[in-house]
Amino acid sequence: MMGRALLIIGVMATLGLVVAAILGYLLPGPIGPQMQRHVVVSLASCLLLLFSHCWIMFYLIGTGKAIKEAVNEHGLEPQLIERLIEDTKRFKNVSYPWLMLALGTAMATFILGGGAATGSLPSWIHHILFYLTLLAQVRALQLEKRVLTENEALIIDLDRRLAGLAASPAPSGGGA
Repeated sequence: MMGRALLIIGVMATLGLVVAAILGYLLPGPIGPQMQRHVVVSLASCLLLLFSHCWIMFYLIGTGKAIKEAVNEHGLEPQLIERLIEDTKRFKNVSYPWLMLALGTAMATFILGGGAATGSLPSWIHHILFYLTLLAQVRALQLEKRVLTENEALIIDLDRRLAGLAASPAPSGGGA
């Protein structure tokens, strides 16, 4: 459930980036109230993007740790333990590079936007960074959706297995 909420925040951040770009392209010049609106929407969108991606990383770390503790605590079969641990590692390996790319390009776009506004940096650099950010963000969202869905299915499967262990009767120590 938390993963879905974070994904929704990421989608909102992406929509905010698009709105910020539209506001930027409609600017008559680098000074005026329209620039303030562009900067505020850009800042809010970048902060939402940072929030969602960072929390998704923490969420995957936390659920991975909880899964490892649960399988070790309940003595599940070794093949299952290995598969679960490998899956949680795979989730991070698949998504983290794209999340980091989206984070880095979003921050660079925002920060270097100040240089483009003052004329100390060619505006085409800011524009290219925006499009790179948008591409990285869309790809990151696709991967997050897949990884969070698989992570949730893994947790549900593990919960069912652990509930089955708890429901089965304990072996008796002696016979009469």
